[in-house]
Amino acid sequence: MQTNDMCEVTKVNESVVNSVKQQLPDMTNVAKIFKALADETRLKIAYALTIEEELCVCDVSEIIGSSTATASHHLRYLRDLSLAKSERKGKLVYYALADHHVNQLVKIAYEHAIEESEKIGESN
Repeated sequence: MQTNDMCEVTKVNESVVNSVKQQLPDMTNVAKIFKALADETRLKIAYALTIEEELCVCDVSEIIGSSTATASHHLRYLRDLSLAKSERKGKLVYYALADHHVNQLVKIAYEHAIEESEKIGESN
């Protein structure tokens, strides 16, 4: 089933459009968050951190099947965007999600994807 997403009405409701434009915040930082999580490897890392609250770089590299340098690079990227935080314990660096918002964002996105794939499966 194909739908046409084009709006065939050419008259714009100016009061609604102006109201939304006035309330629409700058989304630059929000877009950066979604860009970071759009990378499948970083998303796997973030999801792993919803399961285990804290992981060292070595464990993350094993989970994602990469070198520790690659895992460290992804973790730093997440930390630089305030999606993760790090703590040195001796010679090891441990990472965790920055806060419950990041945890919820990752879990909700996953749950949504599962629900959508189940809907697709039901319609086939």
